[in-house]
Amino acid sequence: MPAFALSPPRLMSRLRTLAMAGVAAAVLSACAVNSATGPVPDYSGLSQSEAQSNLAQLAARFEANRKDKRAAIHFSAALRAVGQNSQAVSVMEVALQTYRGDPEVDVSYAKALAADGRFSQAMNVINNTIRPENPNWSALLVKGAILDQMGANEEARAVYQQAMVLAPNEASLEANLGLSYAMTGELERAESHLRTAQRKRGANSRIRQNLALVLGLQGRFDEARAIYLAELPPDQVEANMAYIRALLTQQNRWDVIEDAG
Repeated sequence: MPAFALSPPRLMSRLRTLAMAGVAAAVLSACAVNSATGPVPDYSGLSQSEAQSNLAQLAARFEANRKDKRAAIHFSAALRAVGQNSQAVSVMEVALQTYRGDPEVDVSYAKALAADGRFSQAMNVINNTIRPENPNWSALLVKGAILDQMGANEEARAVYQQAMVLAPNEASLEANLGLSYAMTGELERAESHLRTAQRKRGANSRIRQNLALVLGLQGRFDEARAIYLAELPPDQVEANMAYIRALLTQQNRWDVIEDAG
């Protein structure tokens, strides 16, 4: 089946959001400056009640000690997961007062800036973080995602490929490469990379759900639903399937699906 030309602004915004969400779930332990700190969880998979409870706990921890770097990074990530991007930026700006020049804080700050739509500032932060002689794959992952957000997809893919040389087994890199192709309507290539990502270290539910989205956008609804059913409650599955159909209706692609079938 040929790839669809996915051009409507709403769809492109959705796919770009997915790419940044992949960044939020990136494993930072393997090549981070301080691997002892551990990875930042993907807070976006929580239910509404869980997210609110989690935010309250992280906020209390942050307010108890604003110089706690891990508290700031986790709180900022949780805020991004619920769309409170400006507050996520503010939290990291507090952390920067104590940890200016700390690569891990800078990466988290760049993520928050990009989530808030401040792409040029995010790019400046991440470029200052990356050391050409010893680049950090997680920082390169963020840079690639920012480039994708800015529509520089080819440049983003080159950055992902550079990062994959450093960390060839990291699922988040492969997944963001797949989402980059989804942004330009190259859904078969997107599917291939997302399937590869499933087999790599750090593969999570978000990657599988992104694969379901790409399959659904190709009109392969049974395959998409089967993946969603393994990851989500039934009501969320149907909501996602309805969303995919709505996107296809916007594109008026039903005739293509029927002809290809």
